[in-house]
Amino acid sequence: MSFESVVREVRDRVVPEESEEADLEAVVDDLTARAEAAIDDLPVDADTKLVGSTARGTWLAGDRDVDLFVRFPEDLPREHLERYGLEVGHTVLPEGHEEYAEHPYVKGQHRGFDVDCVPCYALDDATDIRSAVDRTPFHTEYLEVRIDPLTEDVRLAKAFLTAIGAYGSDLRTKGFSGFLTELLVLEYGGFREFIEAAADWNPPVSLDPEAHARESFDDPLVVIDPTDPERNVAAVCSARHVARLIHYARELLDDSRIELFEEHTPDPLSAADVRDRIAARSTTPVAIRFEAPDIVDDQLYPQLDKSLDGVEGALDRAGFDPVRSARLADETAVLFVECAVTELPKIARHRGPPVGVRNHAEGFYDTYADDADVTGPFIDEAGHYVVERPRDARTPDALVQSELFDVSLGTHVESALTEDYELLVGDGIAELATEFGVELAAYFDPKP
Repeated sequence: MSFESVVREVRDRVVPEESEEADLEAVVDDLTARAEAAIDDLPVDADTKLVGSTARGTWLAGDRDVDLFVRFPEDLPREHLERYGLEVGHTVLPEGHEEYAEHPYVKGQHRGFDVDCVPCYALDDATDIRSAVDRTPFHTEYLEVRIDPLTEDVRLAKAFLTAIGAYGSDLRTKGFSGFLTELLVLEYGGFREFIEAAADWNPPVSLDPEAHARESFDDPLVVIDPTDPERNVAAVCSARHVARLIHYARELLDDSRIELFEEHTPDPLSAADVRDRIAARSTTPVAIRFEAPDIVDDQLYPQLDKSLDGVEGALDRAGFDPVRSARLADETAVLFVECAVTELPKIARHRGPPVGVRNHAEGFYDTYADDADVTGPFIDEAGHYVVERPRDARTPDALVQSELFDVSLGTHVESALTEDYELLVGDGIAELATEFGVELAAYFDPKP
C-alpha cells in the first residue's frame, strides 16, 4: 500500500464520528455546569478550563478521557486550594475517588467517560507555576489557536506512536506525551512531514518553536516549551523511544502498511515456554519478587528502575555479565536480571597499587601478607601487588542474597523487600509466567 492509502484508512479509524463528538460535548457541558454550581458556593472566585486533547480536538476515536481543571486565585493558600478543589471535584463526580499527584484531585466516571477534576492556580505566566498542573492550561491556550488545521495529522501521529509502544509520558512508559506529539506535528507542518523528519533524526535533536530557550539540556530530544523557556517538553522521553520512533518512521516510509498503526500484544508464555527459552539461551536469570508497594505508578516505576540499576550493577561488578534486565509490576513487583555467567571460580583476583607508590603499596601488602586464605601478595608484570582471595558469592543468586541491601534501592522498594521477598533463579523464574506471561513473551522476543 502507498503511504497515502494507509493514512486514509487509518484516518477513518482514529477520527471520532459526529455522534461521539456530540456525546463528549454533552458530557463536558454537564460536568462544567456542575463545577460552576459548586464554585458559586465557595468563598473565593474560580473558573473552569477544559484541557488536554478533548479541549484541542486531537483525541482519538474511542478515547473516553476528560480533564476539567478548576482555576483558583494565585494568592489562595495551598491548603485552601486543595480543600476547595476537592469540594468541587466531589460535586462534579459524586462517586469519584481522590488521587494524589503533586496535590489531591478527584477522579471518576461520568456517562462512560473517565474524568479528572483537578484544581490549579490561575496564573499570568507559565514560569510562575506552583506545581506541574498549573502549566497545563497554558499548553491548551497555546495550541487551541494553532492546531485546528492539523487535528487529523495529530491523531495519526498519536495512533502511530501508540502502536509502536512509544506514546505516554508516564514514568512507566517514558514516551511521547500528547502535548509533545502535537508540538512536533505543528513544528513540521503535518503527519507525513513529522515522519519524514523523524526518519532523519540523529539525536540529540533540538527544537525551539518560539526561539526563546533560556536553558540547555542533555536529553536525546529537546523541545523547548513554547510557554516556558526553561523547560524541555520531551525531558521524560527516553533515548529508547526516540530511537524507536526513528526506526518505525523509516519503516513506515519504506514499507507503508496498516499494521504499523495497530498495537500488538504478544501471546503470554506458559511456565513451560519460559523454561524452554531459558534452556535455549543457556543463561542464568535471577528474579527478586516481592509485594508491589501501594504507591502510584509515577512513584513506583522510578523506584523500580533505581533498584534494578543497583542490583544489575552489583551483578556486573561481581563478574556475572548481565545480558539484559527488566522490571515488572502488577500485584507483585519483580527485579529481573539475566546473567551470562552461571558460576564463577572459587577465587577472585584483586589487584593492588603499584609497588612504587610506597604508602598505599605497603598498606596493601601488610593487609594480606599474613592472611592464610589468600594467595600472595605477589607482583604482576606491570609492577602491581596482586592477591587471589576466596570469592564470597560464586553464583548470581548468592550475590543477590549477600548484597541486596547494600545496593541503592528505592525507598518503598527497600521497605517492601525488608518485609519479604522471594528469589527465583534459572528456570525457577517460570513461576512468573502466571502473572507476567505477556511481559516475559515481550522480553524473550524483543522488538525494536
